[in-house]
Amino acid sequence: MEWIIPSGAAKDNSLMKINPSTTRRQFIKRASTAVAAFTIVPRHVLGGPRFVPPSEKVNIALVGAGGRGMGNVRALMELPDAQVIALADPAGAAHHSAEDKVRGGRQPSRAEIEKHYQAITPNFKCNEYADFRVLLEKEKAVDAVLCATPDHLHAYVSAISMRAGKHMYCEKPLTHNIWEAREVARIARETGVATQMGNQGHAKVGIRQSVEFLQAGAIGTVREIHAWNDGGRWNPTLLGKPEGAHPVPAGMDWDLWLGPRAKRDFHPAYHPVTWRDFWAFGCARIGDFACHDLDAATWAFDLRDPVRLEAFSVGPTNDEIAPHGCVVHYDFPTRNGKQAPRVTWYDGGVRPRRVEALGEFRLPRRGVLFVGDKGAIQCDGAGGAPRLFPESLRTTFKAPPETIKRSPGHHREWLDACKGGPAPVSNFEYGARLTEIGLLGLLAVRAGKPIEWDAKKMLVKGMPALEPIIRGTYRKGWEIV
Repeated sequence: MEWIIPSGAAKDNSLMKINPSTTRRQFIKRASTAVAAFTIVPRHVLGGPRFVPPSEKVNIALVGAGGRGMGNVRALMELPDAQVIALADPAGAAHHSAEDKVRGGRQPSRAEIEKHYQAITPNFKCNEYADFRVLLEKEKAVDAVLCATPDHLHAYVSAISMRAGKHMYCEKPLTHNIWEAREVARIARETGVATQMGNQGHAKVGIRQSVEFLQAGAIGTVREIHAWNDGGRWNPTLLGKPEGAHPVPAGMDWDLWLGPRAKRDFHPAYHPVTWRDFWAFGCARIGDFACHDLDAATWAFDLRDPVRLEAFSVGPTNDEIAPHGCVVHYDFPTRNGKQAPRVTWYDGGVRPRRVEALGEFRLPRRGVLFVGDKGAIQCDGAGGAPRLFPESLRTTFKAPPETIKRSPGHHREWLDACKGGPAPVSNFEYGARLTEIGLLGLLAVRAGKPIEWDAKKMLVKGMPALEPIIRGTYRKGWEIV
């Protein structure tokens, strides 16, 4: 909505004072001058660069129109005060080479968005762009940006959008490297926009119950935390960088898709989805799922800044491609006189050892396990509710009162924050910390040996060769400044 105000109304009421002796020509001249003094002012100018009135819709731009992008859009479509008015993606339409099914891109995503909103507003149009920077320049009505690009573009899109005064939602992991995570969190504080990282399970009742149970001492002192995901590589047969140049799909700007990365030939092993396997673009399975499945542990025990990590690769890996899986051990520092639990991450089909308290219970393909001196709590991934073990503990333990406020919904939290409400619980400050924990696991995998992490100096002791992984490398013109 635009608001119309007379720029000189407080000083000049010339439109209201018409002398009966005024000639027609004088009237027309004076009226034309007064009308010209009226200015069409976007609503954000009236309330500041981040102002969205509580009664109005939040106009959203989607950047990255793939599976996760459209998944978020479909959730937003269920909320009457959200409206996606523009989108940007380097690909016109993305096809999966094996199945030849459309998986996003500008054209199919725009068609779906327009179909939904035209049922409410018949003439609704969603404008599409290849370059999100052009979108930001032209679409002045945009209040907020939803980023669901490949990982290597998360920080760049977020930084530019926040500095343009846009509220920001970014899929997990928040960034591609550790320096970016800290920088994006800093820019969020600096700009004051509403932010949300896309770890949807953080809004579930189940994760809140798990945290309350753990903090109430349901299983006593927790010494071990295990999180696992059975998934492996998207490109299981590749041993490194794919060879040979393939034609760039019609309607795709491959150079734009590469963004901050050095130029390389297009290959279907990269796009769509399968970019996650490559260090240049993705963060492997741990990057994809740690923000979901280490969330309850991080929240319950306020985990931050591990001091030592040791990782083991499952399957071949090199400087180009991630392994099929990994096991990562995290040791966190003692805080307030308490030793933090040891955290272990598993993926690629590896799972934790059997725990006696579980009895005959079979671990799911993805989940979290907290082991204490009185028993164990098992949760499904991405915010699952707590299961107490052994069975006898379920009858003796009394569920604690609710100490954590229940969420109105993951996307609802963000929209409310865009309108001046409280910050989402999984804002960029928390999201950056959770992301850094996952990325440190990747750093240990790539180091190939145990590492000692100096969080304050943001370096691995005695291993300067890891600096480019910690801070990233950027093509000219794509730096985050």
